[in-house]
Amino acid sequence: QVQLVESGGGLVQPGGSLRLSCAASGSLFDIYAMGWYRQDAGKVRELVATIDTGGATKYGDSVKGRFTISADFAKSTVWLQMNSLKASDTAVYYCNVYSTSDDGEEYDYWGQGTQVTVSS
Repeated sequence: QVQLVESGGGLVQPGGSLRLSCAASGSLFDIYAMGWYRQDAGKVRELVATIDTGGATKYGDSVKGRFTISADFAKSTVWLQMNSLKASDTAVYYCNVYSTSDDGEEYDYWGQGTQVTVSS
């Protein structure tokens, strides 16, 4: 079985910082990328950031310049450094692993989510 464990969420004030982490374990096959997505109440799940094994990153428009993603794929671990937080960043943040098997099958795995609340 595959398990993704997220940590680091919490309550912060606007302008503050928070660092999320996610460690994956189990039969993940070959990891291609890891990332973070978020979903607030009444909203669709949106991309926050992803990073692949070559180091290429992708960020959602709303977080560019404020968030930074990093990973240690040997340890199946990904982090998200969040700076200059805004109230609109409030959401449940989900860790994601995208992997492929030898026969070309694609697999997406998700953590249970960690709540980030930005409020004064």
